[in-house]
Amino acid sequence: MNATIKLEDEKHFPVLLEKLISIISPLYGGTFIDCTFGQGGYSKKILENKNNEVIAIDRDPDIYQSAKKLEKKYNKRFYFENIKFSEIKNLNKKINNLKGIIFDLGYSTTQIKNLNKGLSFLSKGKLNMKMGFNDFSASEVVNELDQYNLSKIFSVFGEEKKSKIISKRIIELRKNNEIKTEDLVKIIDKVKKNKFSKIHNSTKAFQALRIFVNKEISELMYGLINSFKILPIGGIIVVITFHSLEDKIVKYFFKNYSEIINASRYLPSHFKKKILFKLFKKKPILPDLNEIKKNPPSRSAKLRYGIKINESSDFSEFEKKFEYLLNVENLGKKLWKKYY
Repeated sequence: MNATIKLEDEKHFPVLLEKLISIISPLYGGTFIDCTFGQGGYSKKILENKNNEVIAIDRDPDIYQSAKKLEKKYNKRFYFENIKFSEIKNLNKKINNLKGIIFDLGYSTTQIKNLNKGLSFLSKGKLNMKMGFNDFSASEVVNELDQYNLSKIFSVFGEEKKSKIISKRIIELRKNNEIKTEDLVKIIDKVKKNKFSKIHNSTKAFQALRIFVNKEISELMYGLINSFKILPIGGIIVVITFHSLEDKIVKYFFKNYSEIINASRYLPSHFKKKILFKLFKKKPILPDLNEIKKNPPSRSAKLRYGIKINESSDFSEFEKKFEYLLNVENLGKKLWKKYY
């Protein structure tokens, strides 16, 4: 997801923390689900109020050590489960007085700095990018998929304009040797030859691979859908995104189910779309200049939220809207069938 966190920064800053806290209003007490625990910045802040409980989720098994410290400190008020947030309905913990569900879709500094995960183009050796509960690695994607499918992944998930040429060069070079992280970076550098870009040449391609390997599209979509299903009316869903693709999904989810677009008040009720969310802001909340100065990676963050006002189980329109993204993600089935 977020590809811009600097590796030299030791400290992790939870993005838009104060604004998020003001939105979810934890002062009144209740249970909050932190769907992307990471280094626990949001959870720690919420737990400062003794009337609050936090259920934290993270698919990364390496996160458990950080979570263990909070479990010890806050005893019965903090619970952690190592699952994907799309499986939020399968939590083993009984949920009482659920007030809000939080998604921060950026990777933490610790995860980026862990070169064994291979999330960064500064990593060396075998391509990986697996965050937990994966069917395949980035190495299998780059070294096994054909040129057309590689190009599709880079183009759709990374919005990489040079996707066809990069994919062609990968196919040519992997005939003799396995493509490793540094090899892929060299391929992209030779293709792009752009010394004046604000971002690293490999940023978009690596973003695309991370999204594909971790199935981040379906994770986000079904994370939102299943969060809605367990949230009581009056509860809030808050999502912080870091790139245009995931923000597009979140924006549509909230907007499409909070407005009746081009619908006449004279239409029969069964033609009218059911409003599921109350939105207080149509535009995203952005970090201010002070936060960006303190934490440069926050510059790409966008916060959107909605308060649940109705029940529904039909999200077929949402799924149909992003079917083209799910179809690209499903290219991974070719690898799954080969290896499993």
